[in-house]
Amino acid sequence: MTRRSDLLAGKASALADDDLDPQGWGDAAYPGGVDGDLGSYDGDQLEREERAALRRVAGLSTELQDVTEVEYRQLRLERVVLAGVWTEGSAQDAENSIRELAALAETAGSTVLDGVLQRRQRPDPATFLGKGKAQELRDIVLAEGADTVICDGELSPGQRRALEDVVKVKVIDRTALILDIFAQHAQSREGKAQVELAQLQYLLPRLRGWGESMSRQAGGRVAGGEGIGSRGPGETKIELDRRRINSRIAKLKRDIAAMKTGRDTKRHSRRAGHVPSVAIAGYTNAGKSSILNRITGAGVLVENQLFATLDPTVRRAETADGREYTLVDTVGFVRSLPHQLVEAFRSTLEEVADADLLLHVVDGSHPDPEGQIAAVREVLAGVEGAGDVPEVIVINKADVADPEVIDRLTRTHKHSVVVSARTGEGLEALLALVAEALPKPDVQVELLIPYDRGDLLSRIHEHGEVLEVEHVEAGTRVHAKVHEQALGALAAYRV
Repeated sequence: MTRRSDLLAGKASALADDDLDPQGWGDAAYPGGVDGDLGSYDGDQLEREERAALRRVAGLSTELQDVTEVEYRQLRLERVVLAGVWTEGSAQDAENSIRELAALAETAGSTVLDGVLQRRQRPDPATFLGKGKAQELRDIVLAEGADTVICDGELSPGQRRALEDVVKVKVIDRTALILDIFAQHAQSREGKAQVELAQLQYLLPRLRGWGESMSRQAGGRVAGGEGIGSRGPGETKIELDRRRINSRIAKLKRDIAAMKTGRDTKRHSRRAGHVPSVAIAGYTNAGKSSILNRITGAGVLVENQLFATLDPTVRRAETADGREYTLVDTVGFVRSLPHQLVEAFRSTLEEVADADLLLHVVDGSHPDPEGQIAAVREVLAGVEGAGDVPEVIVINKADVADPEVIDRLTRTHKHSVVVSARTGEGLEALLALVAEALPKPDVQVELLIPYDRGDLLSRIHEHGEVLEVEHVEAGTRVHAKVHEQALGALAAYRV
């Protein structure tokens, strides 16, 4: 008990000393010293104080204070400690990243107890943090009573195994956490298949064998009751698992391709009806579903949490002059979105590539909205055709955002509009901008439509712009503007 008390007292003293330095790095922030002498500066290296410091990030704990819920929380929720490696950017960028990780962990159903940052030029190839810092992390895990460590980055199989051996609790990385959240929120058959595919692709290189299971052979008498298909020279248990996962991945890819055909058919039918499409994309929790509900009354689930929407929602809307269009609410993005998810959700993201207009929703109250915009554009750059879609930046949550941040964003992005989905501020301007940007009928035609083809006249009123109508003996003479795609169906009635 004495040694443990001394250890905790030493840490408390170190933290108290850190409070005197708001940046937490002492003189290390000045490579040449406070006098400005740069003669001894030897390249872009980390000073000893930076490399030795494991910085605690305050204000991450989501643990409830109400004692009546303590027993429930301990039974239901994992207690986690977050660990990040800061390799580039400012200290604020590193803290924003680990606070986002805390929000992800809370969305997954965890209680965040503490978080630490380690300043390094690159993550340690063995234990991610380094051997000494991994031991310090083990002390924090013991002191907090945590049962899981979540690392802010993607761990290699070796790093995860080595870090678990040191901290003695379960270790997962950012990718596994995001995949877990997607698995909780997927509702449709296609969404569930896409998430399972991403999870299996992530799991495949991380399979571990335990004890005799690695050498157990399934040959000859088909040991273990594996049955037909496992005979031969023999395969180990881990090889059998890999084969099963590969077979499941192949089946899921076939299933998703078949589901994609159904969505393509619906999309082509909308195209055949000349209905323009508007896609809503953006960072997770930026307010995309709230804007969709405000415009169309879609009733889509809205939660103040990350990845509340996974399955795309398509709703019809109408411009002020009566032109119909569709609004598509897509899955949100996040920094370092696992490439397995981008591949699995590629068919869903094609809704953005086929749109006539992209509403890129940004959370104006976020500490780093520019980082959100860059992260979304990085993902969309990997979707063929998405980069050619006209984009409008929709700065949401204007009711709680800093006016200086909004002013900065509107000056940086010329095609932008400021709205608040909560109060309705700016939505009229957004709808006017959408109406202006959507393709309009541009081909003038003179038609004589028989009276028994009232359906054609109705379609012209619905999807075109009627300039003049005259009823004559042979039918209805119409002077109108229509879309070029409609000319084929109307060719027989042109005069």
